[in-house]
Amino acid sequence: MPDLGHLPRALRERTVFARLTDDESVPALLAHPDDGWDAGHGRPRPVVLWMHGRTVSKELDPGRYLRWMRAGIATCAIDLPGHGERLDRARHTSDQTLGVIEECVPEIDRVVEHLKDGFDGAFDTDRIAIGGMSAGGMVTLARLCEDHTFTSAAVESTAGDFSVMKGHPFFEPEAVTRLNPIERVDGWRDIPLLALHSEIDEWVPVAGIRNFIEKLRALGKDSSGVELTTWPETGAPAEHAGFGKVANEAKNIQTDFFVRTLQPESD
Repeated sequence: MPDLGHLPRALRERTVFARLTDDESVPALLAHPDDGWDAGHGRPRPVVLWMHGRTVSKELDPGRYLRWMRAGIATCAIDLPGHGERLDRARHTSDQTLGVIEECVPEIDRVVEHLKDGFDGAFDTDRIAIGGMSAGGMVTLARLCEDHTFTSAAVESTAGDFSVMKGHPFFEPEAVTRLNPIERVDGWRDIPLLALHSEIDEWVPVAGIRNFIEKLRALGKDSSGVELTTWPETGAPAEHAGFGKVANEAKNIQTDFFVRTLQPESD
């Protein structure tokens, strides 16, 4: 079990680690705005189901979760298959990415059901957003191309058009055919979407999200609001991880988006 000690104190006091789904196979970090929520004293709060990128874990960037908590929004951050509490380092290499995504997509609904049925109603799954960065964002977009109940979605440094990565170790033709969101976009339900990206991302080209959003708009699937915010350069490692010098701005944009679309109660 991870150690809560490294989390910011205000977040640590309202965070628990849990194993979700009926077989307890999906490790999660659960944070909630209310004191004592894990003892049945929390109000139903809107929640973001968040997924990290390749090689890291759900504990990455706890400041993100703290911002949401202060805005009245709960967090359910899960470990991708082979990551965090279910560590398998062989699955951290880029050529394993599509396999990790494909395994994670069907876990999403099981996690949502667990949030809905458990925790004394502390998580309002009628107001639930989904999101992730890099590989976690790819899981998000792949899942949203099938019927779902999510209210909104936000992704960072990710792709909805996997074809832009042809020639990369990530690219496995058969898996791309099965999973590529841009080829399955007819199944997209019109919900608010926010995407953040560096224009010179070295790992996931910005065309991978721009092409996807252009396809949504061409099909008229953007009336609820589809937003793409990019920066010419951020100073982040490989222009991919964390948004560097514009990290604070990026987090503010994302938090404001979730407040608008999930409408948390004012305390």
